[in-house]
Amino acid sequence: MTSTAAVQAEPSPIVACTISRDVQNFDLLIEDMEAELGESWGDLSFEDAAVFLTQDDSSGLEFVAVAIDEEDEDDVDRVAEIIGLAKSKGIKVLVIAEDVSPIALHQLLKLGAEEFVPYPLPDGALHDAIERMRTRMAMPEAGSVKAGGDKDGVVLPVHGLAGGCGSTTFAVNLAWELATIDVADPPKVCLLDFDLQFGSASTYLDLPRREAVYELLQDTSVIDAEVFLQAMLPFNEKLSVLTAPTEMLPLDILSQEDVARLIEFARTNFDYVIIDMPSTVVAWTETVLHAAHVYFTLLELDMRSAQNTLRLIRALKGEELPVEKLRYILNRAPKFTDLTGKSRVKRMGESLDITIEVQIPDGGRAVTEAGDHGLPLSETAGKNPVRKEIQKLAKSVHELNRSEAAAAG
Repeated sequence: MTSTAAVQAEPSPIVACTISRDVQNFDLLIEDMEAELGESWGDLSFEDAAVFLTQDDSSGLEFVAVAIDEEDEDDVDRVAEIIGLAKSKGIKVLVIAEDVSPIALHQLLKLGAEEFVPYPLPDGALHDAIERMRTRMAMPEAGSVKAGGDKDGVVLPVHGLAGGCGSTTFAVNLAWELATIDVADPPKVCLLDFDLQFGSASTYLDLPRREAVYELLQDTSVIDAEVFLQAMLPFNEKLSVLTAPTEMLPLDILSQEDVARLIEFARTNFDYVIIDMPSTVVAWTETVLHAAHVYFTLLELDMRSAQNTLRLIRALKGEELPVEKLRYILNRAPKFTDLTGKSRVKRMGESLDITIEVQIPDGGRAVTEAGDHGLPLSETAGKNPVRKEIQKLAKSVHELNRSEAAAAG
């Protein structure tokens, strides 16, 4: 199957095609395409593809996999033309790239390529990319997120003041509760995992980490809102997630300008932007704090949390940053009947001169199991007290936001 005629003569319906200068340079792609599609795919050269995609027969294709390497960078305009032809026919485009510069890759993604997979292909990467494309094709058009840029979203970062205090669990479940809070008129919600080294939002939602995120973070100055949205993954068709990158990255790979740009893309395309922050304070923490409407900080009833809270408050006040945006949430709070524990909470707030506004009880093993299963608590343990508290907070946030929007309107 190396020509247009061969594609048309194939008795089995052809649902996809590889397009490359020479597909033999991508032997792993051939193996994976055969494993995924059997005989229901064809192969085209760049020249044949430019002709075939103008014909009516091409409309039956589900997607094309455009495979390029560094030798194709000098002819990126021809590749861009093929992607444009495919998009004009409503055909999804998957880019397989080996040793291609981020700038060239950005140009192709900006033109409308749905997915990017590096070559050599990681195990299961092609399968996962195809499944994600099919999921998006099955989603109703009204639910899709477009770079309209006409919103003014609420930015809600979540920062754990000590390791293991449950900040990611809180961020993931808060994002999901907001995304599902109104069945009739669901708000658009995104979750940004800014913990570039140990971020686990993807684990808690059973989402793959994508190379596209690393490409996005390398140089945000060359991207636009469309590329930013394409780097996200949908969870259950209701929540958009920018996962942490596949590899551990230094936190300073992002500058303050990068973070401000990413938040602006999110804020103008979503109603709520939940940011899972690293526990480490970095230069761009200030940028997030300034952008935040409310900055949630999670702590526990122990000495390390108290000391770290005090350090954070001192640091922010020393730099004259808006410490008043901090909202303190106590995780694994004592039970209602634990009077001694309640007294300790009161003394902790008084000694730190803070108000602990939300107390989340210990949800037990159900919370850990939900994360291991890659599902929000509402899907696995809807009556869990942790879920109920986060749901109550999400409802409060949403009602306040709607009342303020109504007043402003």
